[in-house]
Amino acid sequence: MWLVLVGLVAFMTWCGSLYYLITSYHGTSENESAMKADVGIVLGATLWNNAPSPGLRERLDQSLKLYHAGAFKHFIVTGGLDDNGATLTEAEGMRNYLLEKGVPEQAIEMDTLSRSTYENLLFSQEIMEQQDWKTAVIVTHSYHGSRAENIAKKLGYDPVQVSVTDSKVLKMSYHVTREILAYTKWLGMKLFL
Repeated sequence: MWLVLVGLVAFMTWCGSLYYLITSYHGTSENESAMKADVGIVLGATLWNNAPSPGLRERLDQSLKLYHAGAFKHFIVTGGLDDNGATLTEAEGMRNYLLEKGVPEQAIEMDTLSRSTYENLLFSQEIMEQQDWKTAVIVTHSYHGSRAENIAKKLGYDPVQVSVTDSKVLKMSYHVTREILAYTKWLGMKLFL
């Protein structure tokens, strides 16, 4: 009985700690106007009918705000093919959205292979090396920012800059719970990298 109780307390402490990390994250710079980089990396999310879902549009709109403010001149959009019947990769759907918003095609690079946040940032780093870009601003949602920053640090991004947006369309109870599991998985994976 004591073993079960200790296990339950440890589990609750772990989940509570990650919950705090996830929900208290506000980005690496409170002053986004100070962010400057060679490229903005927009982390992928699902498409609906081959177009960005409302949640993904929030990330893209955040990146457009930074782009128009002069934070960066190029985009890397990330994400492979969803398992939901999409015929475009997340990156292709994101590129199309940015083109519709007036971003020149030559300002957009795509990672169409990644299937996780780790791969998003790993493959984006490879694109940065090919383009001789040294610095990036990573764009995602607030609930996802802490893990994205942790992964970027592990991969050697320098400086690590994460710009986040709060969601008005996502069901946060679901996404924060899912993020606790994803963060736990990442921290386990990180031990072997």
